[in-house]
Amino acid sequence: MTRTRIGMLTPSSNTVLEPTVASLLSGQPETTVHFQRVAVKEISLAEQALDQFADEAMLAAADMLNDAKMHVIAWAGTSAGWRGFDRDVILCRAIEERTGVAATTSVLAINEILARTDVTRLGLVTPYLDDVQTRIMASYAAAGHPVVSERHLDDRGNFSFAQYTEDRIGGLIRQVAAEGVDAVVVLCTNFRGAAIAGKLEAETGVPIYDSISATVWKSLLLAGRDPSSITGWGQLFQLR
Repeated sequence: MTRTRIGMLTPSSNTVLEPTVASLLSGQPETTVHFQRVAVKEISLAEQALDQFADEAMLAAADMLNDAKMHVIAWAGTSAGWRGFDRDVILCRAIEERTGVAATTSVLAINEILARTDVTRLGLVTPYLDDVQTRIMASYAAAGHPVVSERHLDDRGNFSFAQYTEDRIGGLIRQVAAEGVDAVVVLCTNFRGAAIAGKLEAETGVPIYDSISATVWKSLLLAGRDPSSITGWGQLFQLR
């Protein structure tokens, strides 16, 4: 069996990403995922918080991942939502030039999904602070996906984001889905949205695109794997 190795750059205070990915890929023995942490302790627009996402720290982490010969390297974080989508484009280009490995990010994966599914009325659910949420909404409006309904928890995080239950997050998703959106994005890889996406899609009739799921989906595609064998995690995995 030829194994596919996916590397994920992971915020250091994130406790949701790794177990969720393990559950998501539990039926895919040919694919393994490997994690390298980068220091992220706070999500805000303060200078010290923005500096956490400096490219050099990401590239050093990518180098260590690639010691194990990855087929794909993904930044499993959503910082480009408030720092600018171009930041992730630049980061992926740098990772690819430095390692020779295909690269993606949570945000670039979500953006591709929104473009391919023609989302023009976006719903957004996050745990973030007011000003961070405002920045994210401006980014999506500029990209042609205006946010017409949103909920956020005004939390500085990052560790605390994992403390919100699926029931709490599901309630936010239901509220947004009821307000005339084409799709709901759950933007945060330390937030428990992935496992409830399929159930809530069936309940609301609205596609739900979770950040962790989107990262796995795009990583599989880049590695030449068919994501459609993943079931029960939402309709995203049928998109090719």
